[in-house]
Amino acid sequence: PQRLAGVLSLTIYMVAFSVAYVALDAGIGALILFGGVQVTMFCGSLIGKEAIPAQRWVGAMLAFAGLVWLLLPAGDIVLPLAHSVLMLGAAFGWGVYSLVGRTSGEPLRATAANFIFAAPLCFLVLAVMPVAPDATPATLHGITLAVISGVVTSAMGYALWYSVLPRLAASVAAVAQLTVPVIALAGGVVFLGENLTLKFAVASVLVLGGVAISVLAPQRTSGSSGS
Repeated sequence: PQRLAGVLSLTIYMVAFSVAYVALDAGIGALILFGGVQVTMFCGSLIGKEAIPAQRWVGAMLAFAGLVWLLLPAGDIVLPLAHSVLMLGAAFGWGVYSLVGRTSGEPLRATAANFIFAAPLCFLVLAVMPVAPDATPATLHGITLAVISGVVTSAMGYALWYSVLPRLAASVAAVAQLTVPVIALAGGVVFLGENLTLKFAVASVLVLGGVAISVLAPQRTSGSSGS
């Protein structure tokens, strides 16, 4: 049952994420994704009877507020309903995948098994989906980069995430993921020469401060606590 949950949740995440971003802006997509993941994992924490201290709730709200300020675009926001729902589905898939990973056992073996079984399912789903008329044809170069990204960088990142999850309460893991967009944008500043703005600096302080507040909150065990 645990392996099945891991494979299905990973499949849902990968397919829904890929299709949702066809029409969603990067910032809005990230907000829907990380907000949905946080809600999913906090719900999982409550279902698992994890005692979540008030300090962690405050930190989570502060971190997410900083993320909203960082990623929310100016001006009118267009939210395609179908693609927004798909991104919520991706968020649910990744949230469940993360919850399953807390008791998955050896990280590399669990990640490899999940990818081996999820990949054919993804191909089957994507094979029956209609192709947009303006879609860019696949090239050998593009396919090679996609395979490297999935097999090397993503898979190793997922394995690292699975190795960390058992050491964290589910609610802590949920909040910690909000640092991902901040780290990505910081990488753009350092490695790509992108501008360091006041908005990014202040929002980063809010996100990282909220995560720190959540992580440093005392954990009281109750039932099957994740601490």
